[in-house]
Amino acid sequence: MTDAATVQAAFARTLVDEWARAGVEVAAVAPGSRSTPLALALAADPRIRLEVFLDERSAAFFALGAARASGRPAVVLCTSGTAAANFHPAVLEAWHGRVPLLVCTADRPPELRDTGAGQATDQIKLFGGSVRWFCEVGVADKAPGATVYWRSVAARSVADATGSPAGPVHLNLAFREPLIPPPGDAAPWAPEGRDGGRPWVTTTAGPALPAAADLDRLAASVASTPRGLLVAGWGAGAGREVVERFAAAAGWPILADPLSGVRSGPQAVSTYDALLRVPAVADGLRPDLVIHIGAPLTGKVATGWLDTDLPRVLVDPDGAWLDPHRGASERVVADPTALLADLTARLDSPAAGSEEWLDSWRRAEATARQAIDGWLDADDSPSEARVARDLVGGLPDGSSLVVGSSMPVRDVEAFARPRRGLRLHSNRGVNGIDGFVSTVLGVAAACGPGAGPCASLCGDLTFLHDAGGLLEAARRDIDAVMVVVDNRGGGIFSFLPQSALAEHFETLWGTPHHLDLAALCAVHGIPAARVDRASGLVPAVTEAVAAGGVRVVIVTTDRDANVAHHRRAHQEVAAALATAGW
Repeated sequence: MTDAATVQAAFARTLVDEWARAGVEVAAVAPGSRSTPLALALAADPRIRLEVFLDERSAAFFALGAARASGRPAVVLCTSGTAAANFHPAVLEAWHGRVPLLVCTADRPPELRDTGAGQATDQIKLFGGSVRWFCEVGVADKAPGATVYWRSVAARSVADATGSPAGPVHLNLAFREPLIPPPGDAAPWAPEGRDGGRPWVTTTAGPALPAAADLDRLAASVASTPRGLLVAGWGAGAGREVVERFAAAAGWPILADPLSGVRSGPQAVSTYDALLRVPAVADGLRPDLVIHIGAPLTGKVATGWLDTDLPRVLVDPDGAWLDPHRGASERVVADPTALLADLTARLDSPAAGSEEWLDSWRRAEATARQAIDGWLDADDSPSEARVARDLVGGLPDGSSLVVGSSMPVRDVEAFARPRRGLRLHSNRGVNGIDGFVSTVLGVAAACGPGAGPCASLCGDLTFLHDAGGLLEAARRDIDAVMVVVDNRGGGIFSFLPQSALAEHFETLWGTPHHLDLAALCAVHGIPAARVDRASGLVPAVTEAVAAGGVRVVIVTTDRDANVAHHRRAHQEVAAALATAGW
């Protein structure tokens, strides 16, 4: 008779085998006893890269970063109890950010639940509605049909994690002691899967386009509207070349957040945040039709400008309502790449008058770009706006850049020039600063050997919030350069109304730290360099990339000076536009 512990081991190996067949390549594990069968199975499979983290939150965000960068599900595993609760921030980000994540929580068997047994809590639907699928898998046994059930569960977990929409799947896995097969028992076996290494179940996606009549109607609207805009936020899901071809065929400008991956080409406008702060420009460049792919733009100015009075077509492959101002007049559930390619094919030529419209945007962009760059380059003292612009522009083609969700992502949107050859990532699903260091490491791990460099940009509090992610980072065979803006606190709050509350601002929002970030890095064996001149950033990053491993570049700035610097940049743009006749 097969030993029960051997059956559990076989169950675990079956899950792992099925995941690997479906393309899973990365797993992050937090140590614990109850999760032993699955941890051993992951460690034994050479197809899956395994990383171990002491902190469950770091493990979850590492897996999130790997899944975000690769588009393939990553596994995160922990033992039972509070360990599972520490996954929740990453689960929320995966849900809202549409990142495929296989969340595996080991659990006590049913007979030990609600009995006062150690390290046991109610893990059934622990993450509520924030998962695409929850499965209480049950204790593995050798009942008839069990092996088919195991493979089916694994196949469904991947299918549901990858969408539509993509997101986290929660498998609650009960294991009984003993957790390891007895000495002398046969090596844990795994039931055979499909021939040729195929997954047990493959899933085929549905139609990528709406009906032909709807496409004809939308194409006719584009063709008859010279004053149109293509807007792209994070998760736009469209190919750069397709976006550029559509914009050229329509004669429309592109307002693309860098996180969209499509801020490129001759019709991309990179200075819209500054432009739309000037009333004459905001009124004069008001469009008659907007096609919006992906999430809202990052900044409030542009998002507020796209108000309910504008006809706006929101395109999303999963039918998500990414419209916080509730201003969209139409929703189209379609793959953005396929939709834009189809519309482009239906457009004979841009509408009459679009040339003047596009030229107005180009002139405004050129004026604002020159004013911004001139202001940033006038002083070699480090500024957060210039750090964002220069880092985006200075990384080599093929690089990945992970951007923090506080001021850095706003500075990248407001000041970075259009460019190709750079992949940007950010945890913008719920916009938290949780797990940033671990996310960067996960992105870098997914990039793998032969890929371009992986860099990141964050503030000091974001960096410190995930200081636990630095544990063992220097020994993980990962190359990542982390640029940290050290302004001694929460810089974003200095731009908010709370900054006027002088009595409590520093205590409640500024939250200055008194830590030497380079010394913190040294504790973890991570080299750190300091940059004291703006022109020194790109050379320092280039040197760190060439050296390899995990390295940190620290740029010291002043919070109050940063607010003044941003405001002066906007003033420079306004003055230049006034001189140009706006």
